[in-house]
Amino acid sequence: MTVGFVGVHYPHPAHFDDFITRVHHAVDVLRTTPGCLSAACWVTGEGDAVVSTAQFASDEALAASFAVAQEAGVDFAYDERERLPRQVLTLRPAAAPADEEPVTMPATG
Repeated sequence: MTVGFVGVHYPHPAHFDDFITRVHHAVDVLRTTPGCLSAACWVTGEGDAVVSTAQFASDEALAASFAVAQEAGVDFAYDERERLPRQVLTLRPAAAPADEEPVTMPATG
């Protein structure tokens, strides 16, 4: 079963660009690991948070990918560079109820 990962980071303004660089490094390493299906770095529209997202083939792939990244020297430390505690979410696919049809969102633009 695939597993999603979202990390929301709130760096101090003085560390914002450095934090983006840190997350891009983590994403680059994670993408090379077996079982990592995708990984990306985002910034909120308000420009107040850096968001990392990833999808893995399994719980084991997630754990192994983060172990490889740590061994590669990826900086996952939470410290004074962040102004608020980070939020970390692990996501599981949601099954649609059997009696409901999937909803397709209309295209915008």
